[in-house]
Amino acid sequence: MNETLEQRVAAMLARPVDPAVTAQAKALGEAAGALAVLFYGSNLRSGNLEGVLDFYVLLPGSAEKGLWPRVSYREWSDGGAPLRAKIATMTLTKFAEACRGATMDTTIWARFVQPSALVWQRDEAAAREIRQAIADAACTASRLAVALGPATGRADDYWRALFRATYRAELRVEPAGREDAILSANAEHFAGLLPAALGSSGIPYGEDRSTLTPRMNGSERHKVRRWWRARRQMGKWLNVARLVRAAGTFDGAARYAAWKIERHTGIAVALTPWRERHPLLAAPGVLWRLWRQRKALR
Repeated sequence: MNETLEQRVAAMLARPVDPAVTAQAKALGEAAGALAVLFYGSNLRSGNLEGVLDFYVLLPGSAEKGLWPRVSYREWSDGGAPLRAKIATMTLTKFAEACRGATMDTTIWARFVQPSALVWQRDEAAAREIRQAIADAACTASRLAVALGPATGRADDYWRALFRATYRAELRVEPAGREDAILSANAEHFAGLLPAALGSSGIPYGEDRSTLTPRMNGSERHKVRRWWRARRQMGKWLNVARLVRAAGTFDGAARYAAWKIERHTGIAVALTPWRERHPLLAAPGVLWRLWRQRKALR
């Protein structure tokens, strides 16, 4: 019997993680007075603690205005090698809105249709809200995947169309073809996810072995594409605004950015004292050198 979307989400969020991750999530959640902490990214998939661990700390309260989430970078030790983490903090109310596609943001639902784990929660009520939000992210993503994808195709064809579109809408340093890396690295997660999300969204579909034929009518497809067009046009501007804000509020921004660029491009960025003190002023020069080096390597 096929799993429902709700069953899939509950199982995914309950996956075990390294005890060091759980301990740090608990410390982050309790210190912030949070409702829940989510863990995601490549370290969730690999199980190792190298690189930068990614957390979302979700707070109680009404949805915040302006730019969100707030981002910070921390280093600590569990008695062994130092551990590093990037921590995004926002209210659960705003997170749930973003997962439903009710905001102009494209990053939340596109990120959390991918694997994540609920590594700390205040209580079961908070856990239920998280499960619903993550299911909503899958529904938001699946509607756009169908609206942008082929009339008939394999599930990966739809997910590929989705991630290709969302990466183009954002300011990214990852090379072309990143969507293929996401799908291959998370094949088990995405296997069967699209039919489950379509079923939860009320979108009928035909299925013949590995081929899907979603039956989204023309008016609904037009509505979803119009919804996406507005967000696509705002995507890079929102990214720039968040980068400008983060340059003044993200402790360790230059070190994190250098690590991220080298990880995704293979090009090391030299961190001078001036660049560490003035990441925003240094960014144009760094990006120009990065563009030239990538061009030379082609």
